[in-house]
Amino acid sequence: MRTPTTLVKLSAGIDERTPAHRDRAVDGLRALALLAVPTGHWLLGGFTLDTGGGLHNASPLATFGTLAPISWVLQTLGIFFLVGGYSSYLSYRRRKGSAREWITGRFIRLGRPVLGVTAVWALLLPVLHHGLGVPAATLRTASTLVVQPLWFVGVYAVITALTPYCVRASRRLGPWSAALLLGSVAVVDFLRYGPYGDAMPSWVSVLNLLPGWMFAYQLGVCWADRRLGRRTAWLLGAGGAALFATLLLAFHYPVSMVGVPGASRTNSHPPSLLVLALAAVQCGAAILLRDRLARLLRHPVLWAPVVIVNLSAMTILCWHQTALLAAAVPASYAGEVPGLTTAPDTAGWILARLAWLPLLAGLLVVIARFARPLETPGDRTTTTRRAVLRITPPPA
Repeated sequence: MRTPTTLVKLSAGIDERTPAHRDRAVDGLRALALLAVPTGHWLLGGFTLDTGGGLHNASPLATFGTLAPISWVLQTLGIFFLVGGYSSYLSYRRRKGSAREWITGRFIRLGRPVLGVTAVWALLLPVLHHGLGVPAATLRTASTLVVQPLWFVGVYAVITALTPYCVRASRRLGPWSAALLLGSVAVVDFLRYGPYGDAMPSWVSVLNLLPGWMFAYQLGVCWADRRLGRRTAWLLGAGGAALFATLLLAFHYPVSMVGVPGASRTNSHPPSLLVLALAAVQCGAAILLRDRLARLLRHPVLWAPVVIVNLSAMTILCWHQTALLAAAVPASYAGEVPGLTTAPDTAGWILARLAWLPLLAGLLVVIARFARPLETPGDRTTTTRRAVLRITPPPA
């Protein structure tokens, strides 16, 4: 157990060893976006328990539609892709080898943790079923939850591979290169939700997958390329807010930014124009608040957690649902446990789930201590010790 004095010294050590050129604001934005992922999944994802003791996915949003605006705050992938584009631009400019070598290195850094969690669960599933008698329904639910965050890594990897083209687009078109992506998503949304939407094949929506998530990434490239300043950030924020309100009030887009079981439409899979409107607001605000955030993170006690979260980025993304399952699966044997295995359809469930969050965070920390070698093989030091010894660039 670390004492407050030890933690202060550790924070001071991390601060002293941080290179002067390190962009603390960008790292802070990434940390906020990263932590919003498990928080959102833990708050907006619940379970129901069948008569055989199996767990099934459920969401409080199916009952409490008024909670949907919470997803506007917790859906921070726009910021994550913005920071990803910013960091990738700088890394690409500093590369020592060819573009192909740079992309290969990025693929390895992104793919290693994904292969690790996939391999662990591939071995774990038969053990849980045949060795411990965990119901098949629970294992199907667990598989869905574990795989769910991994799609993001795949999309991010593809977009990262397109970084050289994003850089060229920024130099030629500036922020208009991102506007073209927004226009592409708008056209696809018109096709699938417009007057002839019923006649459109279902695969049309997939056309939004790449440009939808690349929008904020391209903004990040333009930001790093000094083609996007404060004036454009104000336009992004105001324009995004106006578009967001118009889509909700005039075109009746779903209010929730995440999928709701039983809903006929979803905003995020693949992204709709509403996701890009929210991303524009988030990106504009992030750029405008950058200097303030940088000054705030000059305080060692605030900066140290940001470093640790960034060093564990892929571990958090890949393993946070495992932390939830580590609590819910054993609880399912005790029957209906409020906030874990009871249906998320009462106010009591919401309060109970909030009370479970510290335990889920603790389980993720424990899992991360064993999972981090899958992200950085050969590194046997703890995350905090490695943070003190050397501040390394985060994986984005």
